[in-house]
Amino acid sequence: MKLIKATEQDIEKIQDLARRSWESTYSEIISASQLDYMLNEMYSEQELQSHFQHPNYHYFLVIDDDLNDAGFIGFEDHYEENTTKLHRIYLVPESKGKGLGKKTLEFLTEKVKENGDNRIILNVNKYNSALKFYESQGYQVYGEGVFDIGNGYVMDDFLMEKNL
Repeated sequence: MKLIKATEQDIEKIQDLARRSWESTYSEIISASQLDYMLNEMYSEQELQSHFQHPNYHYFLVIDDDLNDAGFIGFEDHYEENTTKLHRIYLVPESKGKGLGKKTLEFLTEKVKENGDNRIILNVNKYNSALKFYESQGYQVYGEGVFDIGNGYVMDDFLMEKNL
């Protein structure tokens, strides 16, 4: 497995990986209309372009041992004082269960330390099975929130952290 720094030329690839992973992850948690709305808002070309223009926002593509695109990670260092925010980590269904998620979080930890932060935070849907995965990797729930994302939809999330 390897992680490759993504560029603006990878936007379509990120959009495709997001759709493939979201459909399997969220289809039983949120409605199809909310899923489409969120993908269109959060992964629009304009939104992703703005991330690539931000110096503290980083995307990496996850490539499996067979050189297939397995997923991606997006994070923002110095989001808060000494804190990196993990905004996105998604693997396509056929890549799950191979240890790629764990290795990607280990990669994130290395990057966070390199950037001088000592805490990682993230939001996870309260009904997402990834909650148990994050807990197994040393993340703890420190709060929860319901976030209005527009169009009558909300995100009902746990807030998690890991101190390094």
